[in-house]
Amino acid sequence: LGWSEALLPDVFPPKINDSEPSSSHQTLKGTSKWATSLENLLEDPEGVKRFREFLKKEFSEENVLFWLACEEFKKTQGKKQMQEKAKEIYMTFLSSKASSQVNVEGQSRLSETILDTPHPLMFQKLQDQIFNLMKYDSYSRFLKSDIFLNHKKSEEQEENPPEAQTAAKRASRIYNT
Repeated sequence: LGWSEALLPDVFPPKINDSEPSSSHQTLKGTSKWATSLENLLEDPEGVKRFREFLKKEFSEENVLFWLACEEFKKTQGKKQMQEKAKEIYMTFLSSKASSQVNVEGQSRLSETILDTPHPLMFQKLQDQIFNLMKYDSYSRFLKSDIFLNHKKSEEQEENPPEAQTAAKRASRIYNT
């Protein structure tokens, strides 16, 4: 399940895992799937890798790193581990001295005291802000970037190698004459 399905189980019915996709409904993958939504991009490790590469060039990689850290944090079990991870997220992304500070609204910044009583959704409001920032700002630029377009082109070449096309054309010429 993706993060949105996990948070909204009533909206997203459980997925049925067929071993083979049906011929009438080809499932999207790779860049085609990334282009449908930021959520789909963030569910694919290769998509995240390419998006990070793009954001690094835009000097905003901390946004996706913060979002990913929050996703991991939600899965953290145990108060001690949660306190450690919460402090790490705070010191890395939210503190005024943070090494990779994210740009979130000032009034929604957490004070360090909240780190003593962590809970899985304590960063949700800030994570949502960063998600929306990525969705409405950098994501659309990513889809037009050389990183995305070159990856899409190489995917298409893997699916339709030129030598396979020429062999098919040769075969059709042989049998259709």
